[in-house]
Amino acid sequence: MMGLALMMFIGLFAFGGQLLGWSDTGGGQIQLGLFMSFLFGIICGYRTRS
Repeated sequence: MMGLALMMFIGLFAFGGQLLGWSDTGGGQIQLGLFMSFLFGIICGYRTRS
């Protein structure tokens, strides 16, 4: 499951603008949001596991 999530994150992070058609003229705000949500998901996953 972690591998699937990682592949989806990399795909959206690298090619999300082309795949979904968003334009990020604000200097990477969408990519920052994707990165932070992935990071918080990892943190929450580890906290609930232990």
